Amino acid sequence: MKILFISDLHFGHTNIIKYENRPFKSTIDMDAGLIKNWNNVVSKKDIVFLLGDLSFYPVEKTKNLVSLLNGRKNLILGNHDTKSPAVYMDMGFEFVSKYPIVYKEFFLLSHEPLYVNETMPYLNIHGHIHSAEYAGDKHFNVSVEKINYTPISFEEIQKKAGVK
Repeated sequence: MKILFISDLHFGHTNIIKYENRPFKSTIDMDAGLIKNWNNVVSKKDIVFLLGDLSFYPVEKTKNLVSLLNGRKNLILGNHDTKSPAVYMDMGFEFVSKYPIVYKEFFLLSHEPLYVNETMPYLNIHGHIHSAEYAGDKHFNVSVEKINYTPISFEEIQKKAGVK
């Protein structure tokens, strides 16, 4: 069983393709590509933390897309995730939080980057800023644009961030 992370899928968001220069021709192409990439690395038993901004589609279409994604899914709500946690649970998420959470006593999981200074012993795994970078070595951006539109494993994050 692997633990993986991803953020900012933006299913159905036409303008994100242009804003972020995503390598897709349309939202249909983007949605299919994101689902394929997800399922190529996530097994049914794996756990995925989606750090916000799931979909711009109505609830039923989003629920259908979530059902196509492998793994046990957890969601930290992003600024575009406007439904109640109960709605996302009904879509198939096992855990939903409105707020950042601490994972394994060291990793701060959030949608938007959190303030973490050099004296704090944390690494903030986040999304929200898409292809931008947050200064310093206390942050790891898992927006799809930064991780080749594919969930990234916890081990790979630790390796790239130089933490265990």
